[in-house]
Amino acid sequence: MSFLKKVINKHTLSLASNAIMPVLGMAILSLMARYLSKADFGDYIFFLIVFTLADTFRTGFMQTSLIKFYAGTDKTRAANIAGSAWYLGFMIVLAFGIGNLLMYFFYFGNNPNMFMIIKWFSAIFFCTLPAAIAMWILQAEERFDKLFLLQLINQGGFFVLILLLIIFHQASFQNALYSYLINNIVSSIITIIIGWSKVKTISSKSWASIKELAHFGKFSVGTSISSYLLRSSDTFIIKMMFPSELLAVYYIPQRLMEIFEIPLRAFIATALPVMSAAVHREDKRYVSYIMKKYAGMLTIALIPIAIVSFIAADLIIGLLFGGKYQHSDAGNIFRIFMCFVMLLPIDRFFGITLDIIGKPQLNMIKVFIMLTVNVIGDFAGIFIFHNLYGVAIASIFTFFSGAIFGYWALKKHLEFKIGDIFKLGYIELMELLGLLYQKLRKKELKQD
Repeated sequence: MSFLKKVINKHTLSLASNAIMPVLGMAILSLMARYLSKADFGDYIFFLIVFTLADTFRTGFMQTSLIKFYAGTDKTRAANIAGSAWYLGFMIVLAFGIGNLLMYFFYFGNNPNMFMIIKWFSAIFFCTLPAAIAMWILQAEERFDKLFLLQLINQGGFFVLILLLIIFHQASFQNALYSYLINNIVSSIITIIIGWSKVKTISSKSWASIKELAHFGKFSVGTSISSYLLRSSDTFIIKMMFPSELLAVYYIPQRLMEIFEIPLRAFIATALPVMSAAVHREDKRYVSYIMKKYAGMLTIALIPIAIVSFIAADLIIGLLFGGKYQHSDAGNIFRIFMCFVMLLPIDRFFGITLDIIGKPQLNMIKVFIMLTVNVIGDFAGIFIFHNLYGVAIASIFTFFSGAIFGYWALKKHLEFKIGDIFKLGYIELMELLGLLYQKLRKKELKQD
């Protein structure tokens, strides 16, 4: 029992919460890639990208501000913040609903799937609000056990519905969209009934708190939207320039990159409080040390994984997404991504370090530069190569530009060299592996 308490704590539950979404999401996409037509799968990906963009705006505007003002307060203040967040959430949903209604009346395309997206977008966006607020409140309360359960219900429920569509031979874009809507309705109703979303606190709202949340949110939403546009700009450009079938081909390797995001998020979650404490102590050397340590360890650890992934790209895609994508351009695009995957930890840690030392505006500039380079690079790549490879190659320049600007910006405030990251990362990783090996040896000796 004591062993379980040590293993199952808020850190491991937080890691599990971060992992469950991409893992189940990958499983759902794997099923849909196998059983939907390429055109339907491409249109579903486009829906997912557009909806996630709207959700990113809502999350960027509300999540950080709700957690900041809710966490650690008394019950009265917490109810006031939760109720005000609900009211602000309704205002955001209403604004998107008005925009969606205009699109509904002025859309003259002949793609029935696109018409379905426009028709049901507002309903889906509204139905996801209670579950979204519940997740943010549970995070603020550090109830990662409940947060994990809610995410499991949400993603797991959708997985089951997609599985049922496949079993009964009803897999199509329209049915997948209806399943997405039904699943989110059920998830939100559960949060309301159990009380996790605290919908009853709406009566406790105040205009002062609504303004407070909105004022803080307007600063964080810019970085959130820019970061998401950076990830999704390729998709929008491909949708404009190529058929929907090719969108699916590009999105598969792009989604596989989320596997590398799982350890990255876990390392960031561990490093953030330590770096924050060092900033409060005005210990810049330790901030630099933590940044170099974690960025370096992840970079070194990713090198052998990237090499194996480069070699086995077609096999990985075939196993996860089916034979029709195994020998498509998806494999080579994934190989191109493996050429810059080692830059991800460095780029991400440069960004969060700028935030931690009180320079979020520089981090936003970094993201804007990367977005600009990516969009220009995408169009240039398509003009030169006339295929998806040009878009993938542009991503290499995108992450190099982010790493270069991040290094230049941080050098003004912290003392370090780019070589220190690789050197310290290798030393720390070898020490960690050595400790793990010693512990395993001790266990084996005890058993003998």
